[in-house]
Amino acid sequence: MKVIIVGGGQVGAYIAQTLIRSNFEVKVIENRSHIVEKLKMDIPEKAIFEGEGTNHFVLEQCGIMNADILVAVTGADETNLVISTLAKFEYGVPKVIARVNNPKNEWLFSAGMGVDLHLNQANLMSKMIIESMDVSDMLTLMPLYNSAYSIVQFKVLHSSVVHGKAIKDIKLPSESLLIAITRNEKVILPKGDQIVLSDDEILAIVCEDSRQEFTRLFQV
Repeated sequence: MKVIIVGGGQVGAYIAQTLIRSNFEVKVIENRSHIVEKLKMDIPEKAIFEGEGTNHFVLEQCGIMNADILVAVTGADETNLVISTLAKFEYGVPKVIARVNNPKNEWLFSAGMGVDLHLNQANLMSKMIIESMDVSDMLTLMPLYNSAYSIVQFKVLHSSVVHGKAIKDIKLPSESLLIAITRNEKVILPKGDQIVLSDDEILAIVCEDSRQEFTRLFQV
């Protein structure tokens, strides 16, 4: 899987590190020399390209014609939109993901601008604050493209019927997937023998039709 990340700041660097550890083929484009030098301490130098992410030559040198995913995470919304449009409509990149810096610009990050998925950090943070105030509710962190699926977060309540059960013994809704369990500030991968306990925080992919069933299993 080939991924091009435009923007080598903290967000871009973290995404690159994570993908490289998962054996993705990654190129990070960054135009600021001091950030490039910092990137060299975090990821392999061969994964870094110094240049403008809106420049056709730079994009082509990084292999955009064969890229599976492009991620635009610069600090400027207008730059992320230009990069997204180029990637989708001039180079036909299958998946284009863009960062929204100013929530007022979110409406611009649409399929018409070449964006398949946009990440509004301010919106995500506000949802997480709300979740920390009322952990009994299932919180939608992110819709997945334009489908009925979402990434959700919720806490296993003491009244849950799954408390003390192994995941393999829990009959999950067919169109759902557990992603991670957080317990005592530690992340646990949800394998079959893993026991679910009350107060565990669950991250899952859930179809809209499955939300009530998830609530019945993990909270009621």
